[in-house]
Parts: sequence; structure tokens; C-alpha cells
Amino acid sequence: MSEANGVQSATQGDALENLLQENRKFAPSEEFAANAVVQANVYAEANADRPAFWAKQARELLTWDENFTQALDWSDAPFAKWFVGGTLNAAYNALDRHVENGLGDRVAIYFEGEPGDTRTYTYAQLTEEVKKAANAFESLGVAKGDRVAVYLPMIPEAVITMLACARIGAIHSVVFGGFSADALRSRIDDAEAKLVVTADGTYRRGKPSPLKNAVDAALEAEGHSVANVVVVKRNGEPIDWHEGRDQWWHDAVESASAEHTPVPHDAEHPLFILYTSGTTGKPKGILHTTGGFLAQSAFTHKATFDLHPETDVYWCTADIGWVTGHTYVTYAPLINGATQLMYEGTPDSPHQGRWWELVEKYKVSIMYTAPTAIRTMMKWGEDIPAKYDLSSIRVLGSVGEPINPEAWMWYRRVIGGDKAPIVDTWWQTETGAHMIAPMPGVTATKPGSAQVAVPGIAVDVVDELGQPVPNGHGGYLVVREPWPAMLRGIWGDPERYKDTYWSRFENMYFAGDGAKKDDDGDIWLLGRVDDVMNVSGHRLSTTEIESALVSHPSVAEAAVVGAADETTGEAVVAFVILRGNAAQDEEIVTTLRNHVGKEIGPIAKPRQILVVPELPKTRSGKIMRRLLKDIAEGREAGDASTLADNTVMQQIATSLKG
Repeated sequence: MSEANGVQSATQGDALENLLQENRKFAPSEEFAANAVVQANVYAEANADRPAFWAKQARELLTWDENFTQALDWSDAPFAKWFVGGTLNAAYNALDRHVENGLGDRVAIYFEGEPGDTRTYTYAQLTEEVKKAANAFESLGVAKGDRVAVYLPMIPEAVITMLACARIGAIHSVVFGGFSADALRSRIDDAEAKLVVTADGTYRRGKPSPLKNAVDAALEAEGHSVANVVVVKRNGEPIDWHEGRDQWWHDAVESASAEHTPVPHDAEHPLFILYTSGTTGKPKGILHTTGGFLAQSAFTHKATFDLHPETDVYWCTADIGWVTGHTYVTYAPLINGATQLMYEGTPDSPHQGRWWELVEKYKVSIMYTAPTAIRTMMKWGEDIPAKYDLSSIRVLGSVGEPINPEAWMWYRRVIGGDKAPIVDTWWQTETGAHMIAPMPGVTATKPGSAQVAVPGIAVDVVDELGQPVPNGHGGYLVVREPWPAMLRGIWGDPERYKDTYWSRFENMYFAGDGAKKDDDGDIWLLGRVDDVMNVSGHRLSTTEIESALVSHPSVAEAAVVGAADETTGEAVVAFVILRGNAAQDEEIVTTLRNHVGKEIGPIAKPRQILVVPELPKTRSGKIMRRLLKDIAEGREAGDASTLADNTVMQQIATSLKG
């Protein structure tokens, strides 16, 4: 047992069976628990009748034009229908109704651009902008059911565009601004998008960064469905212009009427398509519909973050190109009448204290970010956040990948002042909203574990045969019952939906993730099943080994991959970034190998530990392990076009030669 991080693990055998056990727990303060939005009795209520529980949330949190007559229709499983017969409008729920209820002067969005420019939108102002955008899009021929591709940076026009589409009943397909022209074109073609909304560019680490050129390249070849491209002027850099196709946002939208009546749509009307990478190379268009998605989004945002919209300032750092930016930037905060911060730039521009400067400036009380960002901040040192007043923070959230216990503890201590509960959330593009997360006023939180299913959600960990595993064992994470925000299929490919998510276990949704139950029955996420290695017959989790490495005081970040090995089948290869004060010599490698052996067991000791200056990450902060696997197996690294910094692979290659 390591006293430094309080994590116990067995020294022999299967690392999925012999579980990391965390002994530290942090109960909410009496004051926090007393004022919490969610109390302990909600679990019993939800478990008694899940569809009835969600029907209650849908009625309390949303405004319906036509009330629904049935909470759930599962007769065509695995295709769900939630809130059958109900009609509503997502944009009306996010905007108009708040204005009608006297909240028009409440700030909806504080926007801070990377260069330091700012804008503030009240609910009344945002409603007006969305109405104008809806009129502009309709004047360009966009109608209910049409698809609109959105290729924008983190600027308010992104949220305005998405809500204008929802208002009309058009289906938005947001493509992350870091994706290539080819990736954009494949998504435009698959959805047959009629309109593209983009910007001339954005700012990236102090420099103008182009965007529209990728749209031009994507539409260069004939045969696409796009009739118009609307362009937001953001950085003023020169761009190519296609007369008859391209229009400036300020011409199309600013001149449009601010009068627009929202039309009610069926609860199952498609709201958006969001593409996620498929193992076959063809992107999967994950389809979400209106009523169920909005209900679960609103409930989880309110419950997981203990939202008090009258007083909280909420900040989710995710880009709208990812599902987190859809659910927890564009929809849930506005449906709940919250005030939120939107930031365009990176955490280190113009300086490494930028985020904490913004927390102090806007008095952010709820912050939701990714473990990768937290580990990066750890690497930079806690003296940076110490310069700022972070006392406004009362809830911290984590999203995107499992968070290692040491990063969790640093986040709580340095950013949360040792008092803010941390809600570690597990969910996916496909699930639409949180599925596993502690309730901050109820759950005694545990470093590194997402812990318990959200009220109203039925998750389990099962073995190869689909049988539940006992506490202290690991297996596959599944969802046993339908949930409101679940995907309704893959756009244009219902068979692929069934094959991808419902064929591994009978009548269960298989998420593709490995998980473990600890001795308390709390759930620990292990990442994708493909991130589980088979070393001499022992199944080892890359997440578990990475956590062991990061628990050593010399290590800032770690990424682990399995590499082909003639002797063991697969071998563990680790890439580590050392903290500034750690000596880069052969001793450190030996020390770290032994540390992993002590934490998990001798079988988990990496065959190689490679000290590198950086790790290859996408702009959303995901580590691209396939590139590291290429290096570990002696191949030329593959396509690195989606990396946030394309020079990283060269830096790694140079450091390894040295």
C-alpha cells in the first residue's frame, strides 16, 4: 500500500479482477447537503419506476405545447420513443419562456474571446439574436427536417446557430473546427447538409487561425448538397469568396427580422446529428431527438452540478464540436435559466493563468473540464492558480476520460480550496447526457471513481457472458434499461446501430468501456475495452497503469499502450512527461517501473518507459494512443492531422533519438 496516494491494489493476477481500492472519501459539508438541489430520497423514487421518474422531470423542467400521453414506448427496441404524443420547441424552452417569465435581464452568456474582447448576452438579447438567425436561415431555404452543418469556433454565434436550427426544426450537425476539409466533407455528404455556417477564422495562442478555407476545400469537388455558406467575421483575415454561395453573417442575420414564432415539434423530432469516429473509418452520425434529450440534459445539469441558477456562474470548457458542448453549453444551461461563461481560447494564452483569471473575473462557481486539462495545470505548477481568487468555486466537474486519483486530489485541493465537491461524470456522445456521477450533496465522493448511476439510470458491470460481476471485480459497462437522452440510431444506418451497440449482450446497451466495481460497489471507469491489454494472459487496463505512474511525484502525465511482443503477446509501453524537478536519467525509469510493480503488481511493469516532452492530443484533449502505439511497435506514426499541435510527434521522435 502506498501511503502517498491511499490506493491499494493486489500484487498478482488479473488487474481487472484485483481492483484499485480507494480509501479516501469526502462527504459534503452539512451546509452544502442541506441546500442541495438533490436529496438522498431521489434514488428510491427513481428506482421505483424509472419512466415515471423521467416523466416527472420532463414536466417540471420543460414547457410542452402538447402534453405527452406515454413516458416510454420500447415496443420497437432498441429504438426508443420517449414522451409519446408530446410536442415542444427546444429554442423556446432555452430562451423565450425565460423572457416571458421575467428573466429577460438575466445574463445568459458572458463571452470572452482569446484576444480579450468580451460580449454579454441577456436572455432577452440572446432570444432576439436566435429569432433573427432563424429568419435568415429560412430566407436561405432552410426548412424543418433540413440539415445544417456548423463549423465554428467557440463564439456565441455557434450557440445562436444551433438554437436557430432547433427553432425551425432543422437538424444541426456540428463539426469540430479542428477537423480537416476531408472530415468536414464526409460529414456534409452523409447528412446531405443544405447550409454550412462557418467563420473566416478564430484565434489560437495569440495568432489568427483560418477556418473558412477548409469549407472551401471541402466544397471544391462537385456533387455536394450545400446551397449556401454563411460566414461570421471573427478575425478579419482575408478569405476567398464565392459569389452566389457565400454570405456574411452580418449581412444575412443582422438585417433579419427579430420577430419569429417558434413551431412545436414532436418529442421524437430529430434535434441534431453528431459524428463520432467509427472503427471502420466511416464516421457514425449519432442521432438525438428533442424531448428525451432535453429532459435528461436539464435534469443532470441541475442535479449533478447542484445548480442554483439565480446565483451560480457556470463554466463548461468544452468546445461545441463535442457532445459536452452540445449538452452542457448550448442546451442544458439555457433550459435551466443559468448564467454561463464561454471562452474561445486555450488555457495557456496569453499566459498559463488564463483560466483562473477568468474564474476570478466572472466569479465562476461551477467549473466543468477534462482530466487532461487538470493534469496539464498540475504540470505547470500550483503557484499559477495560487495568484488568483478562486473562492467563488463551489462545485467542480470532470468529463471526457477517467480521472486519476492524484489529479482528482490536486483539483480538489488547489482549485476547489479543499471544499468544493468533485463530480466525475461518465457518459458518451451516444448517451446524450450524464449516466454515472455522484450527486454532490448526497454522495461521499471518492478520488478517481464516477461511483454511482445518475438517478433514473440502470447501469451494470457484467462478465463475458453478460452476468453481473460481484463487488471487487471488473468487466464490461452496460446499460440495462432505455434512458431519455439515448441515441435514436445512426443517421441513415439502423442496422449499424443495432450491430454496434446491441449485439454484444442480449437486451443490453454495451458502451464499449471497461469498468470495475470496488468493494463498496462504486464504479471505476477503465476507458475503452480496446485500451485493455492482454499481457501473458493477464488483462491490464491502460488507465490503471497510467494512474499508478501519475501517482509518483516525478510524473506530470503518462500515456500507456500495448505493443506486440513475441514473448508475452502484448507488452506495456509507457510514455511519461516528468515534472520539472525530476532528473531525466536511467534511475527514474527503474524507479517508475518498480513503482508500477508495487502499485499494481509485477505483471504490470512497463517493458519500456519513454520520457517525452509532450503527448499527442487532439484539441479536445484526448490522447491519441494509436500514434504512440505506432512508435512503440517501431512504425512510422500515422495521420496526425487532428492533433492540437502537429509538431508533437516530431518532438517525441527527436527526444527518443537523443
